[in-house]
Amino acid sequence: MANTISIKNKLNSFNKKIKVSSDKSISIRSVLLASQAVGISKITNLLESEDVLNSLKTIKKLGINYSKQGNVYVIEGYGLNSFNIKKKTKLNAGNSGTLARLILGLLVKSKVKVKLIGDKSLSKRDFSRVIKPLKLFGVNIKSKNNLLPIEILGTNFLRPIEYNEYIGSAQVKTCIIFSALNTPGVTKIYSKSSRNHTELMLKFLNYPIKIIKKKGYEIIVVQGLEQFKSFKYNIPGDISSASFFIVLTLLSKGSKIIIQNVNVNPTRIGIINILNKMGANIKLKNKKNYNGEEMADIYVKSKNKLKAINCPSKLNSSAIDEFLIIFLVAAKAKGVSKFKDLGEMNKKESKRLDLAIKFLKLIGIKVERYKNDIQIYGKPNLILSKNYQMKNFLKDHRIFFLSCITALTLGGKWKIHDRDSINTSFPDFLKILKRLGANIN
Repeated sequence: MANTISIKNKLNSFNKKIKVSSDKSISIRSVLLASQAVGISKITNLLESEDVLNSLKTIKKLGINYSKQGNVYVIEGYGLNSFNIKKKTKLNAGNSGTLARLILGLLVKSKVKVKLIGDKSLSKRDFSRVIKPLKLFGVNIKSKNNLLPIEILGTNFLRPIEYNEYIGSAQVKTCIIFSALNTPGVTKIYSKSSRNHTELMLKFLNYPIKIIKKKGYEIIVVQGLEQFKSFKYNIPGDISSASFFIVLTLLSKGSKIIIQNVNVNPTRIGIINILNKMGANIKLKNKKNYNGEEMADIYVKSKNKLKAINCPSKLNSSAIDEFLIIFLVAAKAKGVSKFKDLGEMNKKESKRLDLAIKFLKLIGIKVERYKNDIQIYGKPNLILSKNYQMKNFLKDHRIFFLSCITALTLGGKWKIHDRDSINTSFPDFLKILKRLGANIN
């Protein structure tokens, strides 16, 4: 029972300023890029979640030293392809698809075989999307059914590639970019738009990378074998973590919140664009640019009347991690909300699209599905009063967060299992809820 929480009361109205956890995507990328830089990098406000801590353990196993000094992680890099890898090295990515896919891109010149493993959830996720381009670079890679465990052996005879990244996956794109760093010549990626933190960080580091924007896609041009210097970086707040508090405020009567210093990169704020189309009035204030990334404070007020949306699929990639909580808003909106082409949700920590539909039906919402398109029939007066139990959701942290927000805004008596799933991305989630007045046992 220690890993289970119960929520029996809705949250009372609140008016608060909060800070959410640091951006997970940028935290992992900053650790991995610091391991390849020349000199001592200093990263402030690094997210101390399981996924990021596993990234630190990974570079340590590959011969890169780091230490923590106050709120600063100090990482000592020796340049591209400077890992000191011992024989029979086994790397454990835990639950992190980002770490697993990105680290493969930095192992393309490994002189010894490295085995990559992950937890039960990650071991069910498809790695063909990175195995295919890695093989084109000339890397020796073995995997059964394109799943973990994966064995990778690098080569000194890497060849640059031209690759069509049609999925819109930032993990695939970054794996290819990281591989290109160690490859002579010019690699080109024709990419569907997706989060661009890697490209922005490399530009900040003055690395020779070009992004040519075309209608509906980008061409990313990477020159290989150019060293870059160590850096200082202060990690901003995570929009994915902020999203749960945005919706909590939106659906709680008479409430206001300011979420301070959040990364509002245009490739990540699909949730704000979608919710504002549904009648929310979410504002970004105190905007500033930090090393190419946009940051702002997010202002949210509760909203009694929300309307359904026919969500343009062009917003999918910028909201893919937030659709679970967007669906909760659709459940309370007036009318029928339509979402298309959401197959990528089932490639996450759990089959999120399947679980979302089960969840919505559990709370009494009619959902129709055709392949990867869904329609949600909203109930603006939805109030829950039954007993609900959430378990067997593959310990997916975002399903846990969704369950908590539902309990605190719609009511009912909830028992939610796998509390420790929050450590993957947002260890302070429950603490912040309690600060807002939530009664959680």
